[in-house]
Amino acid sequence: MDPFVRRLVERLFEPGHPLSRNRHFHTFENAEGKRALRIRRRLEALQEAIDDCRAAGKLPRVKRSTDEDGLVTVELRLEGTQGTRTTYLEGDEFELLLRLPGVREALDGSEAI
Repeated sequence: MDPFVRRLVERLFEPGHPLSRNRHFHTFENAEGKRALRIRRRLEALQEAIDDCRAAGKLPRVKRSTDEDGLVTVELRLEGTQGTRTTYLEGDEFELLLRLPGVREALDGSEAI
């Protein structure tokens, strides 16, 4: 992941003083800013799904890919729909996901952490 994009995502998740999209609209007009917003939305949705999975009493499974691209597979069993959500994250995205509240605790015991 581009270091600028990573820093933007980190700033968007910062507790207390997150980067305001309205105040810094010019930052999010370019391709890097739009990518940071997409990553943030994706990670927030995954955090919410992990919380829902944990609340239903299920533990998410996490597997690290063995290929050279370093993808991390997060597999969630969704109780309400009897379905499975599988998400593929880059290593940097997975590290950012682990920083979100409650995620590391929910994924403790997985072989990928």
